[in-house]
This record gives sequence, C-alpha cells and structure tokens, in this order.
Amino acid sequence: MNLDRRTLIAGLAASTVLTGCSGKEVGASDEAIAAVAYRDPGPTRITLYTMVSTQNDEGLHSGLLISASQQVLFDPAGSWYHQSLPERGDVIFGMIPQAVEFYEDFHARETVKVTIQEVEVSPEVAEMALALARANGPVGPSFCASSISNLLSQVPGFEAVKPTMFPKKLREYFAQVPGVKTRVRWDVDPDTHKELLGRQGDL
Repeated sequence: MNLDRRTLIAGLAASTVLTGCSGKEVGASDEAIAAVAYRDPGPTRITLYTMVSTQNDEGLHSGLLISASQQVLFDPAGSWYHQSLPERGDVIFGMIPQAVEFYEDFHARETVKVTIQEVEVSPEVAEMALALARANGPVGPSFCASSISNLLSQVPGFEAVKPTMFPKKLREYFAQVPGVKTRVRWDVDPDTHKELLGRQGDL
C-alpha cells in the first residue's frame, strides 16, 4: 500500500458518516470499500480464528478471514477495528498482511490464546464464502460462532461444520475439514489490548 493510497483511505475513513460507539466504520460506502480492495497473492483460503481464555479455558470469540477476490475479515460482534479499514455488516475490508498481523496481535495476550486454522479452497468456494459474509449483515453480541458456523455450513467442503453457539465447538468442527493447518498464538503481553486501538498508526 503506497502513501497516496494510504492517504486516500484515511480520508475515506474520516468522512464516514455511520460509526459505532467503538469508532468502528459499520456502514462504509462502496467507494470506500473499492479503495482498499486487496487480493492476497497466495492461494485462496479460509482461516478460522478461535480466542480462548487461558484462565478458565472458555471460548471467547470467533473470527473468519476469507482470501478470495478480496481478502476480508468477517468478525461478527468483534471489538477489533482499524481506522483505515472500512467495515460493513461486520465485514472488514482491505485486510492486507499488516492488518492480519494486527488482528492476531490484538487478541493474543497473556489471558487469551488464539488458535488459527487455515485451509486452502478453490476460488469458487472462497468467493461463495465471501458473498455469504457480505450478505450476512451485522451480528448481535454472543453470536460470533453461530453466524460463522451457519455461514460455513453452506459452503462446499465444510460439511463437518454444524451450527453452534460455541467457539470451541466450532474450532472442533473446523479441525475435521480436510487439509486444515493449525497453529496457536499466545503472547505474554499484558491484558491491555484495547489500548492498541487508541494507538493506531497507518497500515
């Protein structure tokens, strides 16, 4: 992302009319979305994030990174955002590698482990997942795993994923998808992750 494009994105973000109380762009325009469209050069794939408490092993949140004609993050009822990235209906656009790293780093800390499950899919399957995410609309609190599992259960190759309300159960289902690669991220950073959102710089 070059400086001119970064400046354009910042301007679009600043001009957004509809925002949430957290500062997230939740009703981005088509122009704002088109301006940040990013296609990852790697294979088309779907990545599930599962955040689990290290204190009581409770599943806290689920997020879904979709690498299709655009790389986007479906983060239903999530608290993460970046000032340069437009959002519509819990889909965050312009997920360049720096944004993905920020998302992972934001969640991984001394009190939270993040399981990252990635599977390569055909371009057609990735595009179907992207379309379903864009059509889903905003998600209410506590329905992150439910919305993602319902989405994936409609996608060919993800028949092992059944509707569920629980992030850890969704992680279990996703692990049964053929070809899944799994890694775990856990940082020793203190539980002050929300301060990161107040210290955002350019991506």
